[in-house]
Amino acid sequence: MIIAIDGPAAAGKGTLARRIAAALGLPYLDTGLLYRAVGRRVLDAGNDPANVAAATAAARALTEADFQRSDLRGPEADKAASQVASIPAVRAALLDFQRHYGTQKGAVLDGRDIGTIIFPNADVKLFVTASLEARTQRRYAEILGRGEHVSIEAVRADLAARDDADRTRAAAPLIQASDATLLDTSTMNADEAFAKALSLVKQKTI
Repeated sequence: MIIAIDGPAAAGKGTLARRIAAALGLPYLDTGLLYRAVGRRVLDAGNDPANVAAATAAARALTEADFQRSDLRGPEADKAASQVASIPAVRAALLDFQRHYGTQKGAVLDGRDIGTIIFPNADVKLFVTASLEARTQRRYAEILGRGEHVSIEAVRADLAARDDADRTRAAAPLIQASDATLLDTSTMNADEAFAKALSLVKQKTI
């Protein structure tokens, strides 16, 4: 079974995907980590994540060990991931990796283009979203929980910028697949969102 979960940053799709995978006994892949790892590789080499050649080379050299790094979160990694994700050659380099991962034993995958590009024939597609304000509060709490300090205004501006970049990029823009079920988690806590998402998955698979 392939379950595709797409949506904007901080909508809760990663948490949902992990919990759904555990509940159903399926492998889980956070595809956003692929782009974060590519961005970090580019930064480590002293290059600009917007540089097509540097980003593409980093994508082609990616290994699973890159996903285990402890520095794949935070404003710098967020920005770099968004930049490399807008490069068609980077997305092409990572396409086969994602498809191979999912077709081995089935999987729950979350990202921006799982249901539209990576697995257009996925068994279940969810588009998980939330208001900008709700997502800002969640990301702000997450950052504070890591012991980092940033203003809530900066978090809101960063999410808004990422939303715009995700929606307007030429390569695999963030859109809801025509056959995806919309799940707005703005007023839900994590358990409520999980219960609703799991219910939607079961409705599609029984």
